[in-house]
Amino acid sequence: MTTTTFCVPALLLVPTLLTAQRPTLSATVKQYVAVDTPVVVLTHVRVIDGTGAAPKEDQTLIIRGGNIALLGAARSTRVPEGAQVMDLTGKSVIPGLVMMHEHLYYPTGPGVYGADYVSFSRLYLAGGVTSMRTGGNVGGYADLNLAAAIKAGTQVGPWIDATAPYVNGPSSFTQMYGLKDSADARRFVAFWADAGATSLKAYMNITRAELAAAVGEAHRRGLKITGHLCSVTYREAADLGIDDLEHGFFVATDFVKDKQPDVCPGQSAGMTALGGVDPKSPEFMSLVQYLIAHHVAVTSTQTVFETFTPGQPVPPGLDVLDPVLKTQYDQQYARVQQNTTSPFGKLLALDQAMELAFFRAGGLLVAGTDPTGAGGVIPGYSDQREAELLVASGLTPLEAIKVCTLNGATYLGRADRIGSIAVGKQADVVVIDGNPAAAIADIAHVTLVFKQGVGYDPAKLIESVRGKVGLF
Repeated sequence: MTTTTFCVPALLLVPTLLTAQRPTLSATVKQYVAVDTPVVVLTHVRVIDGTGAAPKEDQTLIIRGGNIALLGAARSTRVPEGAQVMDLTGKSVIPGLVMMHEHLYYPTGPGVYGADYVSFSRLYLAGGVTSMRTGGNVGGYADLNLAAAIKAGTQVGPWIDATAPYVNGPSSFTQMYGLKDSADARRFVAFWADAGATSLKAYMNITRAELAAAVGEAHRRGLKITGHLCSVTYREAADLGIDDLEHGFFVATDFVKDKQPDVCPGQSAGMTALGGVDPKSPEFMSLVQYLIAHHVAVTSTQTVFETFTPGQPVPPGLDVLDPVLKTQYDQQYARVQQNTTSPFGKLLALDQAMELAFFRAGGLLVAGTDPTGAGGVIPGYSDQREAELLVASGLTPLEAIKVCTLNGATYLGRADRIGSIAVGKQADVVVIDGNPAAAIADIAHVTLVFKQGVGYDPAKLIESVRGKVGLF
């Protein structure tokens, strides 16, 4: 990639755009910035716009004031005077990833999660994630404060849709509050909405009455609510107005025989029942159509389930972990590979087929990673891996990119600004060495990440936390 600055006598008249106010970046943020000029021209680049359309070869993309000002064929597009021009021959640009099940914590021991606000936010951005939703938090105000700091330019990272702490019934997690009743659920949602949370997540032990109250209060405030459910089935949640369901169909308890209302039969029981379901059966497709009819999105998080599946490759990015945590996960990976009776080999393939069926039926499939479980799901790296797993599920590379970009933006109600590459949209663009439309694995070859027109150096972001992830 070469960078030059030159002037052209004939000034290109770039359209005037309505722009969101770009923050003044702090010294902490600026040390990771590689490009920050008023007008940037990316030329001779392949454009994969995130809509699912075929790539456009040899394009010129002009960024001005944090927005995409012009896009056209390189041979006929003239650059403005004084622009910083970057020759990206052989490279591709895709929209910044919009990922919908991310966290700012990592498992440091059995049932214990450590806060990783600085390292995770840097790794997400380095991996090409420019917008993300936290799928529940265990840090309370910390998640909300980090989202505000990034927006203000004092911390580096993606734009964050900050989800409140989990909306859950009594549980064994010491970092979660246990709801008492539906009135308490309403109060809980109202409290965190007032505190600045911008979305909600229901969890495994919530009752139908509590979920109904949480959904009602969230919607009254213009917020969306998702769920990793167990006590409530997918069909029941759709009836109650939930906006999204997490983890594909892995955690659906709709197929558990004799399931008791408002009681979680246990995730293992749910997965066992799911293992007997044919994704082409009328029974399953009835659920798919029900969710679509009720406008319920589904979030794919295949990366976390891959870590429990024998025969899958070592997850990418483990070298950034604190050495103690890396050793801990290496041992976990070895145990998984030796588990010849694991149900996950069948379940991962089954869920992939179910997610594909939902997508092909017209459902809004979005994507995330969920860095929980027993470890091994590393921000940024795992977001790229999720796109690969979607292709392994049967989506084309262009479809997988759309799921990880425009579909997420659509769910967030921000598709007018992010999620695809188009004139007038925010310049959230990822430069990739290669062609992920032809080989999805190339999505891991990120060389530069633009967020609001500012280009960040992924190598510097990664090196700043290498060997320390899990500590801060």
